[in-house]
Amino acid sequence: MTSAERAELEKWIEMIYEKALELGLDPYPVHFEVVPAHVIYELGAYGLPARFSHWTFGRDYHVQKTMYEYGVSRIYELVFNADPAQAFLLDVNDMLSHKLVVAHVYGHSDFFKNNIYFEHTDRRMIERARLHAERIRQYEARYGPLVVEQFLDAVLSIEEHIDPVLPTHGMPSRHEPSREEQPVGDTYEDIFYMVQPKPKPQPKPRKIPEEPQKDLLLFIRDHSRVLEDWQRDIISMVREEMIYFLPQLKTKIMNEGWATFWHERILENLPLTADEHVQFRKMHASVVQPYSRLSLNPYYVGYKIFRDIERRWNGELEPDEQETDWMGYPIERPQGQGLRKVFEVRQLECDQSFLHKYLTERLVRELDLYTYRVEEQDGELVWVVDETDWRKVRDTLVDQLTNFGVPVLTVEDGDWEHRGELYIKHHYDGKPLDMERTTRCLRYLVKLWGRPVHIETVVDDEPLLISCDGQNITQHTL
Repeated sequence: MTSAERAELEKWIEMIYEKALELGLDPYPVHFEVVPAHVIYELGAYGLPARFSHWTFGRDYHVQKTMYEYGVSRIYELVFNADPAQAFLLDVNDMLSHKLVVAHVYGHSDFFKNNIYFEHTDRRMIERARLHAERIRQYEARYGPLVVEQFLDAVLSIEEHIDPVLPTHGMPSRHEPSREEQPVGDTYEDIFYMVQPKPKPQPKPRKIPEEPQKDLLLFIRDHSRVLEDWQRDIISMVREEMIYFLPQLKTKIMNEGWATFWHERILENLPLTADEHVQFRKMHASVVQPYSRLSLNPYYVGYKIFRDIERRWNGELEPDEQETDWMGYPIERPQGQGLRKVFEVRQLECDQSFLHKYLTERLVRELDLYTYRVEEQDGELVWVVDETDWRKVRDTLVDQLTNFGVPVLTVEDGDWEHRGELYIKHHYDGKPLDMERTTRCLRYLVKLWGRPVHIETVVDDEPLLISCDGQNITQHTL
């Protein structure tokens, strides 16, 4: 990029920022960098700048880079949730593409700042990830890169199994006040404190955990008898980064839909030439179309739902359209509230509630959404439309987003049958576990726990216990 092009881009970034504020957005300030494609794909694979190294990130990088080189897919930008936000633009984009992408980024930044699911995320995670990477490099120097990477293999296999409502740095512990922490007041208060009868020791819990615990990573970190301090530290770092990513996993459709909704609105209000308007519409159309009949485009679905919310709350109904709430009851609402409503939805919802409340019958038809199944016909496996009823389609989509698509597991017993073995329960919801991945994760869990591990699940409508001692996998019906 020449100095003249850079100066023009800076001018447009400022203009787009001012227009975003004028239209009602409230984004974090954004630091933009223009970088070559290999940097974009490296950042996309690692998830954060300067994150720790692992072979899976390298694998993802080469997959994305290959798809870009063969024209299968292309990432135009990356933006990271921080204050200020950090965004990276692709250097081969033309100026109009940069304008669209910058407007899109400000939509994301507004969402990061104002959606309640991002309220408690660490806005300094980019710097913390850099510190994490440095600590892990020190462990590699001390214990060997292969040892650390193999341990990371085990931890990353269960990284999604966390509970974000628990503390980031560990479970709360009973804290006895030290001598220095005693309140200072009456002259004899310290003597009075010393002669008080000592409290009776609390009885030990009959089992650990006392209640089922969803945070598998945290439980293993705090209760495994075989982990060293450096290994517990790595678990803490991986868990901390996963907590940062969690809101993005919960709001993928909304976040992309919101950014798309606003890049259109902002560019419509910029002084573009007639030719730029035509090109912009072509670019926008390429963003808001389904990629294939078997996968949802989150840009498309989220954008269409936000547009529909604005339309409905503005009272712009079709002649035969009956306005109802998300439970199907007829309602009347004041007109002209569309923009106010989309800002409210942006603030309060996640993908599950967003789809359940605002994916209407009209939208399901317009988006041509349906469920499908695979069946054998004439010796071949074919996809067959399974369900077109809009409520069932909506509910299926919502159900797939439960726990952001990850099976719900809870630790039931850390000393099963008093043998120090780990007993985990899969809360079966009609979707069976991927058995290949389950057996692989079981072996990793044994390494982390140091004793056999068991998972209770359901297979073919039969309750089943899958056990692993580190080498052998056994199953028996409960």
